[in-house]
Amino acid sequence: MLRDVVALAYDGVGTFGLGVASEVFGFDRGSEGLPTYDFAVVTEHPGRVRTDTGLEVHVEHGLERAARADLVIALGWEHGDVDPPEAYGQVLRDAVARGARVMSQCTGAFVVAASGVADGRVLATHWRYADALARRYPAVRVDSDVLYVDDDPLFSSAGSAAGIDTCVHLLRREHGAAVAAAVARRLVVPPHREGGQAQFVEGPALPPDDGQRLRDVLVWASERLDEPLPVERLAARALQSPRSFARHFRVLTGTTPLAWLLAQRVALAQELLETTDLPVEEVARRCGFGAATTLRQHFTRRLGTSPQAYRRTFRGSGETALVGV
Repeated sequence: MLRDVVALAYDGVGTFGLGVASEVFGFDRGSEGLPTYDFAVVTEHPGRVRTDTGLEVHVEHGLERAARADLVIALGWEHGDVDPPEAYGQVLRDAVARGARVMSQCTGAFVVAASGVADGRVLATHWRYADALARRYPAVRVDSDVLYVDDDPLFSSAGSAAGIDTCVHLLRREHGAAVAAAVARRLVVPPHREGGQAQFVEGPALPPDDGQRLRDVLVWASERLDEPLPVERLAARALQSPRSFARHFRVLTGTTPLAWLLAQRVALAQELLETTDLPVEEVARRCGFGAATTLRQHFTRRLGTSPQAYRRTFRGSGETALVGV
């Protein structure tokens, strides 16, 4: 179980990423029935550390504090053409060797790649730096299309804000959907964002009216997941043809209407399995899958476990997460 988290700080460390890690893992939400963590920021030489925006933070702990961490977070590294100090690489290698997890945020992927723990594995990073990461560390498979990568024990985010998505995803894996949703609600972010980085790469923007109509359709559909929602019905709601709707939907979300719907339905199934005693057949009906066999198929494909096994694992944590929600 995730209990101890450290974030690596070095000269030029990402300010936003440091804030994300501190907010998710350093803020005490125990009074709300949510998990708490022993969180620390560590650096090779304790003292003042300059961030990428010129701010200075005082870091009390040296790298030895990372020796007991369950999760080590490599924050943004602004020196993409220079390898980080070897001491940070050793921290990451030691973490993986003892069974801990490693997470990178944005250009923190360069720190992880330099350590060697990602050789033969997949890392995400910001689309602007993906090519540079792939050239510098050819043993790493770089994915520039997604918001984050779960290649357990490595987790990596595409950019600083996608670091929030990655953290919430890890909370979902560790504690269940209800805990992840509760923390996301506190952060005022969605528990899960569909799509990839393509939606953020510079390109033609949607007209304001079209974008708002599509957002309204997303809200409308998310409240009717138990109903049939073919693309024709969604397109009609957006006052568009199915072809235009599908094209605009991908521009807005980075994914297809079907993929988005499946993700929303699986997320709802997670919530119901954690927080209710409904039979799996009824969960399937309420989520729009119709039959339990269909729910099991999509649930297993997406999460790697069955609905029954998921309920056994997270039923308790789901009840706890409802306190104060």
